Amino acid sequence: MMAECEPDRLPSFTGYGLDDPARPLLISIPHSGRVYPPDLLARSRVSPSILQRLEDRYVDLLAKAAIDAGFPCIVAHRPRAWIDLNRSEREVDAAMIEGLNADEVDPPNAKVRGGLGLVPRWLGTAGELWTGRLDRSELDRRIAEDHRPYHRRIADVLRAMRRRLGCALLLDLHSMPSLRYPAGAAPRIVVGDRFGRSASSRLASLLVEQARQEGWEAALNHPYAGGYVLERHGNPAGHIQALQLEVDRGLYLDALAREPVTEAVNGMAQWLLRAVATLELELTEQSWPNAAE
Repeated sequence: MMAECEPDRLPSFTGYGLDDPARPLLISIPHSGRVYPPDLLARSRVSPSILQRLEDRYVDLLAKAAIDAGFPCIVAHRPRAWIDLNRSEREVDAAMIEGLNADEVDPPNAKVRGGLGLVPRWLGTAGELWTGRLDRSELDRRIAEDHRPYHRRIADVLRAMRRRLGCALLLDLHSMPSLRYPAGAAPRIVVGDRFGRSASSRLASLLVEQARQEGWEAALNHPYAGGYVLERHGNPAGHIQALQLEVDRGLYLDALAREPVTEAVNGMAQWLLRAVATLELELTEQSWPNAAE
């Protein structure tokens, strides 16, 4: 799925079927990057295995069957340690950027305070990730070369779908560590619609039901309701829906959550294909305005 080549030759993202889309559903995968530029590793005070904890590891493999079936997809290649595409440009910890004033970014929210802003700063027991502050010019470069083009492409594709088909749905695909609840079974699948702000509740409930039909525990908006991707692109009133899908890594990775298990990946990919086909059918059966209206 994801191209494997030298970091300096790897594009920021790869698109599949994005030109003149004939289907109303786009899959986006913002945290699949797993190729680390040498200059990033040189600045890191932790091992690559620590940085890999930020990844939605190998989640792009789960989209292969849907891509092969003709569903458009956009797959990011920059690792989340480089830039987090599910954060806004202003979700920045100003203290880690040389030459950036605090009044140039939003007040720190819980994600930024927790070390997981536009450029992650620290992670759990690993502590600080970087040996020093990042220069403002480097932050600006990552935004200009990676963040803005990714979101611009998503917006363009969704608008093209709406013009041609009358509606569009963005499915933002992520993976999560296995959850542990003190009482009761923890969900293996979590669907987010920002508590109804980014998509029709019918679509969100339909995706939850698709997971439960497989025998998996599934939840809506808890503990993951969706981030910047949904906030930016979801516009139900404008007939652009956006859902987030979190998949338990234990469903497709090995016991150490490091490498994909082929049979499990293939099974999950087929489930995702069935799920997006069901969502597509729901979209096409709804009464949407014609593009010319």
